[in-house]
Amino acid sequence: MSDKKNSPYCGCLFFAANALGRLLTGLADQEFRTTGLAPSLAFVVMNVNRQPGIQPSQLSELMKLTPSTVSRLVEKLEHQGYLRREVTGRTTQVHATEKGQALQPQLQAAWRSLYARYSELIGVEAAKMLTQQSYTAIQALEEAE
Repeated sequence: MSDKKNSPYCGCLFFAANALGRLLTGLADQEFRTTGLAPSLAFVVMNVNRQPGIQPSQLSELMKLTPSTVSRLVEKLEHQGYLRREVTGRTTQVHATEKGQALQPQLQAAWRSLYARYSELIGVEAAKMLTQQSYTAIQALEEAE
């Protein structure tokens, strides 16, 4: 990647989005390391803390993950003692345990650090613009499915 301007893929959204995703994942891994959770697990806990009793299908939609991925993440967090599932009939609700609730300030601090870090690297306005344009593209692509 030494000759960035001559990449044959610099005009390809697929390539650029994946490359950006990998770089952001690396930054997120570093920032969330202090929490003891991978970023994907941390965001599940943050969302469950924000919406106690959320259903896995809602979590899946909110986080743009497949239902099977959400099930796997929730199961792992349940095994680690951060979440618990409550099943009533055919409805499953996910709740944070005391351990999961206690971790929320640390998770939010890691998220703020991640935002500060990438904003410093690419600029606050660029970060806001990229986020907004990414979500606009996500919505358009989801509607086309």
